[in-house]
Amino acid sequence: MEKLSYEEAVLELNNIVKLLEDGSISMGKAVKLLERGQELIKLCYSELDKAKGKLTEIKEVLGNLEEIG
Repeated sequence: MEKLSYEEAVLELNNIVKLLEDGSISMGKAVKLLERGQELIKLCYSELDKAKGKLTEIKEVLGNLEEIG
C-alpha cells in the first residue's frame, strides 16, 4: 500500500463511507471498497500507535526534567 498520511487515510475512509451509504454501487465495488477501508484502518491504527509512543517518550523526558529541576 502506498504511504498516506493519517489525514489522507481518514479522508479516503470518509469518502468510502459516503459511497457505501449511498447504496448505488455494485456488490463487487462495495467489497473492494470494504477491503480498501480495512487497509486504511490498519494504517490509521499504526500511525496512532506511533504517535502514542512518541507522546509517551516526551512525557517521560518531561517527567525526568521535572525531577532534575
